[in-house]
Amino acid sequence: MRVSTVQRRNNFPRQVTTVSTTRLNVKISASVARIIFNNPPLNVIDVPFMRELEQALDGIESDTHISTIVFQGDSHAFSAGVDIKAHVPDQVHEMLISFHAVIRAIVASRKITIAAVRGVCLGGGAELAAVCDMVHTARDATWGFPEIKLGCYPPVAAVALPALIGHKRATELILTGRQISGDEAVAIGLATRSARAEEIETLVQETLHELLQLSPTALAHAKKAIYAWDALHFDKGLARAEKIYLEELISTEDAREGIIAFLDKRKPKWTGK
Repeated sequence: MRVSTVQRRNNFPRQVTTVSTTRLNVKISASVARIIFNNPPLNVIDVPFMRELEQALDGIESDTHISTIVFQGDSHAFSAGVDIKAHVPDQVHEMLISFHAVIRAIVASRKITIAAVRGVCLGGGAELAAVCDMVHTARDATWGFPEIKLGCYPPVAAVALPALIGHKRATELILTGRQISGDEAVAIGLATRSARAEEIETLVQETLHELLQLSPTALAHAKKAIYAWDALHFDKGLARAEKIYLEELISTEDAREGIIAFLDKRKPKWTGK
């Protein structure tokens, strides 16, 4: 882990702190924390990534000077999703519990959360972006929840998407694994605003400028009130989706075949069992 601190030399001094771990760069400037995914080539979320992210979120949440968190990847990928290799039977329990701990931390956070999406945003990466308060996406970004093509399903999306974009649209994306553009993600309510990839940072800066003019206490309480109803159902729903995944789905022949086929780079042979 590397920590570097830079002091701005002007009338309004501001400390910039960068904390680098194996898969993340966390930059804290004034009241904003940027969590930059750094697990090339596609920012796949493996278990070490999850642990580093949960630890970073825990530290940010306890810092009363931080009011906003920005999640971002690079120009190629926000994140291509959770590591497929972690879906095998001897690792899937740890993977799912660890990933859902990150999602629960984001959902429960009192900070305002913003996802800045460019490139691919798939599976667990799309789930992470979707549970943020605001999402700015490149128009040509690729969104999707392709788990069904592996004989699985995305538990977080199964619970959160119907509330975010409506039951029918959520059902289509989850049951077909269809991929959509950033523009379509905005059109259906999965993202907030879209722009050209090179303009995403401008959108983020505009949003941060607006938020930093406001009371962080008022923002935190407003956020709590907005999610008061959904939060009750989300936690119970995720627990149920998690239970079905771990106790029923993952023991099926098709779930095993889907994962193995992907790792073997071949088409799966479904048996319906």
